[in-house]
Amino acid sequence: MSWLTRESLPAGASARGLLLVSPDADAVVPLSPADRAAALELTAQTLAAAGLRASDRVVVALNSDGELQGSSLAEAVLPVAAAAASVGPRGRLRLHRALEQTRANVLITTPSGAMDFLARLHLEFLLDPLDLELDRILLVGEIPSRNWLRQLETEFEADVVQLFADPFFGVPVAYGPALTPVRDGLIGLAPPAKDELVADHSGPAEIVVTPTWHSTLGGAHLRTGWFTAGGATQPVHTAGEHLVVRGRWLSLPRVTDVLSRIDGISHWNLEVSREGTLDRAVLRVTFARDSLVRNPMWSGRISQALVGVTPVAIEVAVTPEAVETPVPPTVTDLRGHHLGRDRASL
Repeated sequence: MSWLTRESLPAGASARGLLLVSPDADAVVPLSPADRAAALELTAQTLAAAGLRASDRVVVALNSDGELQGSSLAEAVLPVAAAAASVGPRGRLRLHRALEQTRANVLITTPSGAMDFLARLHLEFLLDPLDLELDRILLVGEIPSRNWLRQLETEFEADVVQLFADPFFGVPVAYGPALTPVRDGLIGLAPPAKDELVADHSGPAEIVVTPTWHSTLGGAHLRTGWFTAGGATQPVHTAGEHLVVRGRWLSLPRVTDVLSRIDGISHWNLEVSREGTLDRAVLRVTFARDSLVRNPMWSGRISQALVGVTPVAIEVAVTPEAVETPVPPTVTDLRGHHLGRDRASL
């Protein structure tokens, strides 16, 4: 079996069928009509195992950009529940209105999305979360901060269940804190630097998915970039050339590439933090010449370059003093999520 990462996935130029494209277009995976049907069936099976019932009415507040995760989840809900809608992740007041208008009792979103929604209900809209009468909240796509799940359960008086979605296809394949797969052989653990599956690992272990349901990648082991602290549990870290910011995978090589084309940068540090309920990404740039430090055109060029490679909002902060000697770029994750770019060094 081949072992693949996002960087080593087969190119999508000759792929056929429905193509799922990551936000940065780094990964392209195909779905034939049979693959699409299998993906929806597997998603429905996972949702049912996570507690979705025939009488439930579901709102999915996730992205449906190139990877189509939000719309695919809503479609997969239909054989399991009574109704489903995909409304996207943005606009908390719109989400509240959608939940009311559809009389939904189940919300599927990211941990940050759920917590930010809760905070805005209290602070901005002055609304009571209990009035929504949510029975279940399914969370996917991020590492929640400490006590978030308990707070959501308390404030909404709802069951909160974590899903684990294959990041290549967006297909939920496991659920629960113990990372319970709905079928044997779908997920496993691997040491950071070895292409082998292990039953357990004393240190950080990477979650590996084997999409046995897929016609062309069914025999591959796909390294997800998600890491557990040891044992088959929900991920608490990421590692490799991609890290998760606001629920999206951000490609560090793409950021490096576009910034290398801008003259005058001697160093940059991508700093990611979580202030309150949402992630914040700041690119701290050091210029090699004093003339560029207070030049708004140069910082504007950097901002536009970042917009061109990722949908993740990244602020640009310029160091007030120039440093002529070049220094390699760095990544600082103040959330404690990203372990490093080189798996072999973990």
